[in-house]
Formats: sequence, C-alpha cells, structure tokens
Amino acid sequence: MSNPNFEQLTAAQKANAEVMMALMRTAFDGVERLTALNMAASREFFNNTVANAQQLLSAKDVNAVAKLNSELAQPNIDKMVSYSRSVYDLVSEMQKEITSVMEAQYSTFAKNAESAVAKAKASAPVGGDVFAATMQSMLGASTKAFDQMTSMAKQLSDITEANLQAASTAVAAPAKKSATAAAAKKVAK
Repeated sequence: MSNPNFEQLTAAQKANAEVMMALMRTAFDGVERLTALNMAASREFFNNTVANAQQLLSAKDVNAVAKLNSELAQPNIDKMVSYSRSVYDLVSEMQKEITSVMEAQYSTFAKNAESAVAKAKASAPVGGDVFAATMQSMLGASTKAFDQMTSMAKQLSDITEANLQAASTAVAAPAKKSATAAAAKKVAK
C-alpha cells in the first residue's frame, strides 16, 4: 500500500470517528435531558398526587369529592400536554442535530466519491468511462434518495408539530370553558 493511500485511509478513519463521537454526544445529551425531564415530571406527579389525595380525603361529602375531581383533572391534563410538548421538543432538537451531522457527512462522502469517480474516469483505459458513468448515476440516485428522506423527515416533523398544536388547543378550550363556568357559578352564589 502506498503512503498517500494510507494517509487517505487514516484521514477517512479519523473523520468517521469524529462523526461517531458527535452522534454519541448527541445521543448521551438527549438521554441525559430526557432523564432529567422524566425525573422532574415524576417528582411533580408524586407531589400532586399526594396533595390531591389529601384534598379528596378532606372532602365532607360526595358532592365535594365530585367537585374536587373535576377541578383537579384539568391541571393534570395541562401538565400532561406540557410534558408531551417538552418530550417532543427534545426529540425534535435531537433529530435536527443528528440530521445536521448526517447531512454534513453525506455531503463530504458525495464530494469524495465524485472526486474519486472523476480521477478514475481520467485515468481509466478505453471503456472505463462506462463504469464512471454508472458510478455517477448511482451517486446521483443516492443523493436524490437522501434528499427525499430528509424532506420526508421534515414533513413528518411539521405534521407532528401541527398535531401537537391542535392537541394543545383542544385541551385549552375545555379548560377555559370550565374556568368560565366555575366563575359564573361563584358569581351566581
């Protein structure tokens, strides 16, 4: 093996190691943030459950229990929507970071492959241009597939974002209506 090929191989291995390290850092950071989010949500859920149980146990009759149940339900739904939104934001951010790394890696790969095909075409014997054309065609097809995959991931992310917004709006509307009804009852008394 000649020295330039060894240096190219070493450079490629180093670049691959850096990409893997970037992906691993992103994954570990995401897991750490998700764990912190889950711990905070679990702590809040536990504290709210204890407080709600104490309120329910202090109710004097069935009507008071029913009233407390309806009053305690909406904040819990709001917290669940907020938690879901936080998980979505975290996963979306991780997806963007991973996509960024993968796009940069693919871009480098495509440039290197195009360069290698051009060099091979220039130094190829008669008939070698057919192989080069085939390689260029395959590279074009893989680039198109990668672009479509990236586009589909973006569309899926946009759809998920729209669904989360719709869910948040759907949950907020009954809460607002319930709060208005409760205020009207207090005024009527």
